[in-house]
Amino acid sequence: MKFKKFIFKKVNSTNLTAINILKKTKLNYGMIVADLQSKGKGQYGRKWISIKGNLFVSFFYNLDKIDLSLKKLTKLNCNLVKKTISKFYKKKILFKEPNDLLINGKKICGILQETIYKKENKFLVIGIGINILKNPVILDYPTTNLCEITGKNIKKNDVEKLLKFNFEKKFNNYFSYN
Repeated sequence: MKFKKFIFKKVNSTNLTAINILKKTKLNYGMIVADLQSKGKGQYGRKWISIKGNLFVSFFYNLDKIDLSLKKLTKLNCNLVKKTISKFYKKKILFKEPNDLLINGKKICGILQETIYKKENKFLVIGIGINILKNPVILDYPTTNLCEITGKNIKKNDVEKLLKFNFEKKFNNYFSYN
């Protein structure tokens, strides 16, 4: 199974774009990638600060043919992102509920999941923001980025390709359709 990939220079948010595509097409799964988000969002409607050079992606897929609870899917999605980041950073990466990945107590990634209904079908949209090149400065919430903590020049495209590969490989086990 391959996620159909949609690439944009700038969107309001990758999740909103995924929802719009989902509602206007017959796709059961897809992937949205953008260079920038003007209205990225985080948990509880908080603003997600999007800095060019970082990765902004959303996956969507039909839940009707997946026999996993939403809680298990949340854990699975977080583990797939963590697995992707761990290819570039070999030390400990922690999951902080409800939707952050931390390295050395600093946020490296945020994940936002939204359940969407289209007619009789139920879909999950997973927005993922990974600080690769730069990190926002947020009062009372330390952040970091992959290039800074590894001391290496990590390409956004390499992280994106690996993330897509990890999602496709894992979900081949769960989807009962192609």
